[in-house]
Parts: sequence; structure tokens; C-alpha cells
Amino acid sequence: MRSPLSLLLLTGLLSSAAALFPVLAREIEADSLNAQIVRESLEAVLSQPLEPLRSEDDQDSASETDAVSEPETAITTPAVQPLPPLPAPPSVVAVSTGEASWYGPGFYGNRTANGEVFRPGTLTAAHRTLPFGTKVRVTNLWNGRSAVVRINDRGPFHGRRVIDLAHGAASQLGLVASGIAQVKLEVLR
Repeated sequence: MRSPLSLLLLTGLLSSAAALFPVLAREIEADSLNAQIVRESLEAVLSQPLEPLRSEDDQDSASETDAVSEPETAITTPAVQPLPPLPAPPSVVAVSTGEASWYGPGFYGNRTANGEVFRPGTLTAAHRTLPFGTKVRVTNLWNGRSAVVRINDRGPFHGRRVIDLAHGAASQLGLVASGIAQVKLEVLR
């Protein structure tokens, strides 16, 4: 048997729900009516022919010449020129690894082995055997940074080092503070 309080609450709940049904029915009907109005408005707008856009000057001149209509000309777009082909990336002739060092401030103004004046910030290097002018991509294996240097000097003549970088190249590779680093050399054609 149910308590009178629970029966009273249940009755009240059912009566309030019944009172809401007409309100909900009116809202559903209004929503469907609004949807129909929007649909009809869109159909009316879409059925009208499109007119070309005109500036104010075009509208003034168009009102003067409405009596004589000229055929519209097609809009021409300038021909797009294709970009020139990019130069092919340099090919790698030889790869080696070893220890690199760097040199700089004490040698600025001196001549390198090929006769150039050694200047600050250059991306040059000394190698024992590579011909002068050879381009070499040097990659610091400790941090992954790389730079392309040009061989213009001879060396290094210390231990088993394979390349001696000018200060500009060494700073780009991030080995100025450490003084030396393990590197990969890629001789480029």
C-alpha cells in the first residue's frame, strides 16, 4: 500500500505533466511553421536570377546606357607563368665521420693556404687533402646542426681530427663552447 503523501506527489506530477503537453505541442507546431517560412524564403531567393556586381561608377553609367545593351565580355585572367625549376640539390660524393675543431680570432687577417685573407664569420674550413673550393656539408653529431663550408686552408694537424672549422662555421654548428665535436662530413659535388 502506498502512503498518502506519495500518492499526492504522484498525482501532482501527472497533472503538471498533462498541463505541459499543450505547451509542448504549440512549441513544436511553431517550430515547424518557422522552418516552413525559412524554407519558402530560401526557395524564393534562390529562384531569382543573379545580377553582376557593379561599382557606383558602373551603376551611374549603366543607368545612362540602359537603352543600348552591349553583350558582356568574358573576364580574362592573366596567364600564370610556371615557376622556373629549382636547381637540383648538390649530390653527395663521399661521406666520413671524425672529430672537428675550430680556429679563429688569433688568425684573422692572416692568409689561408689558398691565399685568401682569413676573415671573421666565414663558413670556411681546413682539410688535409680535399681540393681548395670543395664544398662540404658538416653535421654536428651531438646536436644535429649542419653547415656547408668551403675548403680554403690545410689542417688540422692535431691528433685524429678530420676538419678544422672557421669560427663562423663552428658557431653555426654549436661547437665553439666545447671546442671539438664528432661530425659527419659529406663532400658535395
